[in-house]
Amino acid sequence: MPSWREWDAAHLAEHRFVADANGETVGWIALVPASNRSCYRGVAEVSAYVGESARGSGVGTALLEREIESAEAGGIWTLETGVFPENKASLALLIRHGFREVGVRERIGQLDGLWRDVVLLERRSR
Repeated sequence: MPSWREWDAAHLAEHRFVADANGETVGWIALVPASNRSCYRGVAEVSAYVGESARGSGVGTALLEREIESAEAGGIWTLETGVFPENKASLALLIRHGFREVGVRERIGQLDGLWRDVVLLERRSR
């Protein structure tokens, strides 16, 4: 796990949002530039998390809608992300918000000692 300093340096400060319920953080969303090359300045990767207690309550929807709005206002034309294929709720949320599947990277991620496929998705601004 990266330190706060590393995480902070990697994520775009103007595109970070937190969901809070009764004084407790229940979710967050942030963007990481896809590349430091100028031709990709409008492409960013979405990182998000919703705590188990808040899942299914609309927190993910609210965070993603705010992130899309912020990204488009900030000149970001493509959002991309990767999701484990069995994470049906996240895949459905992303697709409802204009993301499309662009491929699957086989055995690219590792979790709990197991190799995992990752579904790649992207959303282009209108």
